[in-house]
Order: sequence, then C-alpha cells, then structure tokens
Amino acid sequence: MLEKDNSLSLTQKLYRADQVRQYERAAAESLSIEMYDLMKKAGRAVFDQAALQFPNIDNYLVLVGIGNNAGDGYIAAVNAVKAGKNVTLCAIEPDREVHGDVAKAKAQWLATGSAVQTFDVSMLNKAEVVIDALLGTGINGLVRNEFADVIEAINASILPVVSIDVPSGLCGDTGETLGHCIQADVTVTFVGIKLGLTTGAGKQHCGKLVFADLGIGKAFSELARSDATAMDIKHFKGLAPRPINSHKGNHGRLLCIGGNAGMSGAIRMTSEAALRTGVGMVKVFAHQQSIVQICAGRPELMVISGGLEEALDWATSIVIGPGLGRDDWAKSVFDTTMDYCQHHPKPVVIDADALNLKAVNTSFVALPDCIITPHSGEASRLLNVSIEDIESNRFNYARQCAQRYDATCVLKGAGSIVDNQQHSWVCRHGNPGMATAGMGDVLTGILGALVAQGLKTDMACQFGVSLHAKAGDIVADEFGQRGLLASDLFDTIRSIVNE
Repeated sequence: MLEKDNSLSLTQKLYRADQVRQYERAAAESLSIEMYDLMKKAGRAVFDQAALQFPNIDNYLVLVGIGNNAGDGYIAAVNAVKAGKNVTLCAIEPDREVHGDVAKAKAQWLATGSAVQTFDVSMLNKAEVVIDALLGTGINGLVRNEFADVIEAINASILPVVSIDVPSGLCGDTGETLGHCIQADVTVTFVGIKLGLTTGAGKQHCGKLVFADLGIGKAFSELARSDATAMDIKHFKGLAPRPINSHKGNHGRLLCIGGNAGMSGAIRMTSEAALRTGVGMVKVFAHQQSIVQICAGRPELMVISGGLEEALDWATSIVIGPGLGRDDWAKSVFDTTMDYCQHHPKPVVIDADALNLKAVNTSFVALPDCIITPHSGEASRLLNVSIEDIESNRFNYARQCAQRYDATCVLKGAGSIVDNQQHSWVCRHGNPGMATAGMGDVLTGILGALVAQGLKTDMACQFGVSLHAKAGDIVADEFGQRGLLASDLFDTIRSIVNE
C-alpha cells in the first residue's frame, strides 16, 4: 500500500494571497519582527536570487509601483548598488507620494545618491536584467494602461525578468492574467506560496518559482490554513513490496472500455500504461473493427468485442472513455457500463468521450469511487461554461467538477489539479512537451492500474498524476520536449513505480 508523509513542509502548502496579507503581520509580530525588517529581508532575497540566477550581469533595471511590492523593489535596488551593480530605478508614477514602509524603502534608495526616474523604453537597451516590482497581490481588476504599456515593453524585450512575489498583472489566487502580465524568468514569492503561481497561466508566467519564507513561514503556517497542497513525486513513499507468493490475480483486474472503429490507439495506450504500472491483468472491451490493432504487438492484453456485462463482473476496477466515440455503439456501451456501476459499485475512471457523453446524460447518477479526468475543454462541457472560464480559475472549477459529479476530479493541464471535494492538490511536475496526443490516455491507464491494485481514489490520483508528469519530465530532460510521444513514457513509468 502506498504511504504518504503527513508532515507537510512549507514548500508544499499553498495559500490564497489574502491569507498571506492577513496573517503575515501577526506571524512577524509573534517573532518580534517589524514589518519594515520583513520588507528588507524580501528585497535582499530578490537581489540574491537575481545575482544567483543571472551571474556576471552588472546593469539592473528596477521597475516599481506604489504598493508594498515597490518597497521590496527599492530595497532590492539598494542591495544591488551595495554589490557594485549599475542600477536604474523607475517608478510608473514617480511623483506620487508613497507612505509607511514603502516611503522608508524609497528614502533608503535616495540615500544612496540615486534618483527615481520615469520609465522610457530606451532604458531596456542598456539593462541586462529587469526586477519587476510593479504590481503585487493586491491588484483588483484589469491592469491600468500606464502599467500595461510598461509590461508589454518588458515582454517584447529579450531581457531576463525577476518578479517580486507574483508577476505583475497576475492574480495570485487564480493564476488568471488581468489583461496584461509580466512573463517572468524567476518569481520570488514570500511567506506562503500563492495558489495562482502553480497552475495554468500562472505556472507559465512565473517561470522558475523560488520561495522565501523570510523567517516567519512556520509561524504563518500555524495561523493560516492551507487551501491546497503541492505534489512532488519525492513526497510519496511508493508502493509496498509484493509478497513472494504473489500471482496475477492478487494485483487487480482492470477492464478498459473504448476503442471505437478507427480509434484503437487511445485505448491501446491506456491499457499498456496500466500494465506498466503493475496491474495484474488487463482486459480491453473495444469495437470489433479495432481488435486486431489493439492486440498487435502487445499479446499480454486480452481484447474482446462482446460480453460486456461478463467483463464488468470480472473486473475489480474499470476505465471507460479513451477512443470511445459518441455514436450509437459508444452510447450503448456507456449506458451499459454506467448502469452496471450504479448497481455493482467498483472503482471507475471516466475519461475522454465518456466525459462528453456524461456531460449530456440527463439521467446521470453519482457513482462511488469515481475518478473523472477532464482537460479544460471537457470540464467546460461538464459544467456548461467556457474554456476561458475554466482556465481563469482552475482550482474553483476543479472543485465544481468534483462536487457536481460526486467524484475525485483530475483537471489536466499545466499544474494538473486533483480535487476530492474537500481538498486540492496541484502537480509540480510536467512540461510543455507533454501537450501531445495520447498523454491523457496514458494517465488514465495509470490511474486505473493504481485503483485496481487497491489504492483509494484520491491517493491513486495524487500519486498517479505525479508519476505520469515526472515520467514526462525525465524523458524530456533526456531527449528534449519536441517529439515527445505518449508511448515514450512506458519504460520510465515502470522504473518510477518500482522505486
């Protein structure tokens, strides 16, 4: 049985931006740390990361707004000057009065003998790195034009960018871009990792995510409840060793349903992925015209086109959807399977066209031990909203999918999310090379194999999503992202699941 360490580190816990704003002062006060000292720590951390990530660079351009992020930017600029760097600091509204700790930080910058300048695009020609301290987590609504113009100019340049806390123009809670958003190379986030940095557009725009707790992370985590958890394959202890007297019947019987005429590839990848993840036996129910293609080259698969109810009786868990289609054959197979599972509860993974059929099935009845695995397009159909809606708040819509269909939901994409109706987990692994045909089918096979081997649905999803994404990263690191095929993952999946 798989075990997971229950003691979560600070880097695993994810928070809403308002939680950080609400509790960071109390956490600092509990340790007798002034907020200005916290700002100085943040600014120092930003400069240290800029120097570490982009060594041998001397010309810094620091861009500030008027909020606390600006204060961090001023302090970062001070540290850069002290390190002998050439620093140009620009404020979007240089004549606007700032207050409190931001004013103290600005005064410290002016005390170096430097000025606060007005931004001009030509400044980008002299810079080697940009520190983005324009907008923080407090932004409400779309980015104003004066900030949008600067953001677009930075994004159009080839300069590396270090963003403070969140890339300017990104919603820290949802990962939605608010009209215009900095594309950072590195984002240094403080106190608690914000949800929006871990999935969807947020994962893209933050670049490399660096966490600095500023010495108050533990105190903060005792005050604020984490809304979600970051998943990393290293956090899982793995599957238990098999008994010496094992036989194939001890390790699950998985029935994979799909493979309509002309669509044999998807269910073939699902079923082979299940075998590579360690399930004892795999049977495929497919259209008569797909049997030869599914069998070819993988004799370990049992492939049938009739006797669906007998196959459902045989199985300990079920996968339905890859290559299923939406014609009359598909609808009949789907209805038979759903009716069976309502009266004979077994773990079931619903994917691909089965999700599309589920979305239009007015007689839907919830199933126990059910996993649904939509990408954003399928989720939009399940919830009757737009794809843009899904991507604008992936955590929210993953939860809605899980609750509406009484299931554990895996919302696939950059930073795949697992939601079991009470808690969310987001995957740290994965790369753009995995955006290719068949990757979702492979994940479905992994999930089916894990529940067939006895894992509970939410744990199977957490481990399976991490396993799948990590395998993709390993293969991409060795051979490159372009040209990555779903079937390239099979050997690596086998290797990881045996660790």
